[in-house]
Amino acid sequence: MSLENLKPAAGSTSRSGKRVGRGQASGKGGTAARGHKGAKSRSGYSKKIGFEGGQMPLQRRVPKFGFKNVNRKEYRAINLDDLQSLVNDKKISKELSHEQMISLRLVHQNDLVKILGRGTLESPIKVSAHKFSATAKAAIEAAGGEAVTL
Repeated sequence: MSLENLKPAAGSTSRSGKRVGRGQASGKGGTAARGHKGAKSRSGYSKKIGFEGGQMPLQRRVPKFGFKNVNRKEYRAINLDDLQSLVNDKKISKELSHEQMISLRLVHQNDLVKILGRGTLESPIKVSAHKFSATAKAAIEAAGGEAVTL
């Protein structure tokens, strides 16, 4: 041990700075270094999220527009060319149900499914879904299949 590697014992120098609010003689008495008046000088003060010192906050300054429908239903779209590729790959043959769509990982368990009319369908298959576009329904029936609404 020598003088250059001496250091205080662990935990012995834990105090950070001067204790405030302990009388005028300490130099940090009276207002306890908080200044006079204002929100920061008072007990229980905590700054609210987005507070800009009394200036109108950005979230309230920016104009709001548009409409968000809380009752909107989201549908997972599957097109006719997707169905035809499943038939070509021999993953489905005569019928496509919601359970098969889940097992083929086209949709998730609670998804609503809508069949759309992009592409062509040559194979007669029975498709079960929550919704069909008019062109998709016509194409499925024209191919000799059946469109079943769940």
